[in-house]
Amino acid sequence: MRAGSGEQGELFPDSSLPDEYVGYRGPAACQISGITYRQLDYWARTGLVNPTIRSAQGSGSQRLYSFKDILVLKVVKRLLDTGVSLQNIRVAVDHLRQRGVQDLARITLFSDGTTVYECTSPEEVVDLLQGGQGVFGIAVSGAMREISGTIHEFPAERADGVEIEAMSNDELSQRRRNRAIG
Repeated sequence: MRAGSGEQGELFPDSSLPDEYVGYRGPAACQISGITYRQLDYWARTGLVNPTIRSAQGSGSQRLYSFKDILVLKVVKRLLDTGVSLQNIRVAVDHLRQRGVQDLARITLFSDGTTVYECTSPEEVVDLLQGGQGVFGIAVSGAMREISGTIHEFPAERADGVEIEAMSNDELSQRRRNRAIG
């Protein structure tokens, strides 16, 4: 996909994102997104951010969060840190859920502390800023880059049962593999 005028190109053209069957358990989702397990549990129980790969099915079952779920968790955390109410965050999350991961890379969220605005073009940003009130922005693509840089360090599971082969390319891991092979 080529970037048009005023549009950024593909954020992850090398397929470095996990596919839709790859998920991460709660503790990993917390570490990747920077939230506490208590927040994760509360947000899942109240429907703010539900795991899309696998929800908890009673005691002992594990939720499984997709890359997109973790991205939304990180955005929610940033909005909360800036003082936006959970009620207004719920509205923003509803809009984020309707988008694909690649669509999210083109969004910048702005807030004046009360309302959350979604901007997808420089013109929308200018219109919002001309209102004269103080706003802050969250570039969703920046959060995506942060997550994609660390997500591969955490154990993942596939919802379809296919084994995930952990292939780390650091020197120590390579030496261990070579020693195990012979």
